[in-house]
Amino acid sequence: MSVWSYANIWESVADAMPGEPAFIQGHTELGWRDFDAAANGLAAMFLEDGLERRAKVAVYTQNCAEYLTAYFAAFKAGMVPFNVNYRYGSAEIAYLLDNADAEAVVFEAGYAPVIAPVRAQLPLVKRWIAIARSGEPVPEWATAHASITPSNRRVVAPWGRSGDDMMFIYTGGTTGMPKGVMWRQGDLLARGNYGANPLTGVGPLASADEAGARAKALPVRPKAVIAPPLMHGTGMLTAMATLTAGGTVILLPQGHFDPAALWDLAAHHGASRLTIVGQPFAQPLLETLDANPGRWDLSAMVAITSSGAMWSRENKLGLLRHMPQVMLSDAFSSSEALGLGTSIMTAGAEIGTAKFALGPDCALFTEDGRRVVPGSSERGRVAVSGQLPVGYYKDPVKSAATFPEIEGRRWSIPGDWAEVAADGTLTLLGRGSQCINTGGEKVFPEEVEEALKRHPGVRDAAVTGLPDTRFGERVVALVDLMAGVQPPEAGALIDHVKALLAHYKAPRHILIVDSVARAPNGKLDYKTVKARAMAAFGDRAA
Repeated sequence: MSVWSYANIWESVADAMPGEPAFIQGHTELGWRDFDAAANGLAAMFLEDGLERRAKVAVYTQNCAEYLTAYFAAFKAGMVPFNVNYRYGSAEIAYLLDNADAEAVVFEAGYAPVIAPVRAQLPLVKRWIAIARSGEPVPEWATAHASITPSNRRVVAPWGRSGDDMMFIYTGGTTGMPKGVMWRQGDLLARGNYGANPLTGVGPLASADEAGARAKALPVRPKAVIAPPLMHGTGMLTAMATLTAGGTVILLPQGHFDPAALWDLAAHHGASRLTIVGQPFAQPLLETLDANPGRWDLSAMVAITSSGAMWSRENKLGLLRHMPQVMLSDAFSSSEALGLGTSIMTAGAEIGTAKFALGPDCALFTEDGRRVVPGSSERGRVAVSGQLPVGYYKDPVKSAATFPEIEGRRWSIPGDWAEVAADGTLTLLGRGSQCINTGGEKVFPEEVEEALKRHPGVRDAAVTGLPDTRFGERVVALVDLMAGVQPPEAGALIDHVKALLAHYKAPRHILIVDSVARAPNGKLDYKTVKARAMAAFGDRAA
């Protein structure tokens, strides 16, 4: 029986279905045989360069076939791939690659001007591999990705493969410097129940070698449209799960998110699944369906999954009007903690915004380590046990804080606050690092943002706290309105929030904006939100 390694699983699929597509993006299609061969060629180069076991391989690209190939190659060679945010500047790139001890970097040639000023600060990097697009030149200090020769000869490093081989997921730096979350492949596969899919009745793999035969026997292979960037954990982990099932990953062409193009792809390829990151993706997708009734045949779609951002009840109901056969699965997870909770909605079975069923091996704990009793109305931080990351790379202090031992078990507690009802239903409040303290009361931005988005004229919202001489902090909101909506009086929006939440949670000031500060992965950049709020209202201290 082979070890639980993504490389072993994907190689099994490649052997069983060599001509089936592993990847589609626009007019680019990569079959499983070619996917495997491309990864062999890249893995062989890593070994020829002298990279040893668990050497770190950075992937600094937008969504593309080369992204997935680099991960496959690293997994084959027992190395550690990790994500790089392609929006970072030179100083951030230098910090991240140095923090990760990167020894190989696969990057878009267009990012060479970002790398060049700091390349001398990264002496550990043995190989720079540039992907040339749109006429971008490959710098003289890099190897052209296109020059790497694919190989049908399977690459297995002298040290072999292990379920303890890792991948890192670097978190966003909106609340501090990026941190590398260390996941063992065996733990990730176990957390995903070894590829089981209750929706289709597919059970878990008995071994990695079984993956190809199981995928070949499926009456319909999964085809998943991945909307968010692969540099975001939601996108990459969903893509990996799709490949593990022997399916096809479908990506949008590079550039700005285009909801009409997404529906075009889903209809053309008969996609069965769609992955998004909450409301920032779901809202324009619904608006596009509403504006084009009957344009797309989406009858093959059976599931839309989301993680990483709030997804409103109203939006889910709207999507179900167009696709009543679809199951909407909203996962409450983070890079450090998978499976904190789930929210499932189907036609005729509604559930409220930010309402989740507490996942297995999950609990709420107060800051002093007491377990919150369901139904007590006490607030606590959501925690999950079971298969967990090893910790943060090279950061034992933060690792100890996020992965404490409580009640004789190790837990992951990333900082999300919630209340839990007697039936185990969670009401998510928000991340403690963004909590606003106004007059001694705690206000979670996410809770206020969701209240604002329940107004029929509000498309998106971002909430932050500004200094206040009387209350310590005051609540301020940035609001993006629906197309064609006349800007309402700020007082009307404030009253709308007061009708839903305690009055102290309502914004004191509201700034109407063309769009709130969201990254490509759909998450709010709270540093930018606060800066914009300060520029507009920072001088109003009372």
